[in-house]
Amino acid sequence: MSSMILLGTRKGTVLLDRAAAGWRPRAIEHAGIPVCYAARDPRDGTLWASLDHGHWGPKLSRSRDGGASWQDLSSLKYPQGARYIVKYLPTPDFDPAAPAAQPEYRDATVYKIWSLAFGNADQPGRLYAGTIPGGLFVSDDGGDSWELNRALWNHDSRGGDLFAGDATHENRWFGTPASVDYGVFEPGIHSILVDPRDGRRLLVAASSAGLLETRDGGLSWVGRNQGMLNDYLPDPRAEWGHDPHFVTACAGQPDRVWQQNHCGIFHSEDAASNWTRVSRPEAGVHFGFPIAADARDGRTAWVVPARADSQRMAIGAGLFVARTEDAGQSWTELRKGLPQEHAYDIVLRHGLDAAGDCLCFGTTTGNVYLSEDRGDSWRCLGNNFPPVYSVRFG
Repeated sequence: MSSMILLGTRKGTVLLDRAAAGWRPRAIEHAGIPVCYAARDPRDGTLWASLDHGHWGPKLSRSRDGGASWQDLSSLKYPQGARYIVKYLPTPDFDPAAPAAQPEYRDATVYKIWSLAFGNADQPGRLYAGTIPGGLFVSDDGGDSWELNRALWNHDSRGGDLFAGDATHENRWFGTPASVDYGVFEPGIHSILVDPRDGRRLLVAASSAGLLETRDGGLSWVGRNQGMLNDYLPDPRAEWGHDPHFVTACAGQPDRVWQQNHCGIFHSEDAASNWTRVSRPEAGVHFGFPIAADARDGRTAWVVPARADSQRMAIGAGLFVARTEDAGQSWTELRKGLPQEHAYDIVLRHGLDAAGDCLCFGTTTGNVYLSEDRGDSWRCLGNNFPPVYSVRFG
């Protein structure tokens, strides 16, 4: 049973501890600094927070004493010669089918450390970090040093090896609106899944490109977008250009993979080799950002639906969580304990987590809700938190 909840918020890191009287928040850490992701390493208990300093840029912070003290680390850095092909926010008359213009190159810098993941028990020092503009960094010494995974950075789908010269392939990685606040429109890696059976196998999701897999520890990568649909591309079944909002898998059945995509909810029962869209727009279960999978039953998952990309708020005036227990064939609305009028919350891609029978989510309006019965009923843990970017059980 988890004894801690970590919130990454617009104004710092909030830790909530399980107590006899319920969950109690501590005083905020990293006060005033946006924290886009916070999590606990299950191998050794180290707490991690990704800081988004407005002045100093992105940094990682870690605590090895349960949050009593924190150590800020040097920022991740791209190696000299790392370049990427610039993307621009599409205009209303943008035609994605038009011939590509001559590539424009830019030296890579880390705008945001968007996600973190931890290696398996037999990889004690292994950590992963996903960034905007679409880099995967790896550490084998517990976060003291980091190295860019060049095989993914140099993948043909994003132009080839730009360390060696100009692009040899067309760049199929498009930008994410999450990068616009940094003055760019570039892709970002937000989901990193380590296969619990084999630490050499990873799935990585990038907005807006799609899903990629490695089975050799990052030496080579292949796309895993078969069956995905992007309704606003000229060819919805194109291999690249998809916008997964978050991707997760069942820990006990890792071949069951779930994805909340810009264009619906997708499920795979064959380790992401093939995808099936399982959302139900007629029931309001389609667009959204987060998704959580049950740790034991790979057919069970939860989402927090939203109206649409153009109206990022709860559907109607009531907030609800949707659960499937049959791999997306049907969905159940879970509303008990959640506000059912004048509720306009939105939950971001890292804002929902599940641990055993417990679920927790936080919203951009500072509301945090907890369920201890698999979503059947909910109670509020607080209404006055800063806007919540991530929620993770520790």
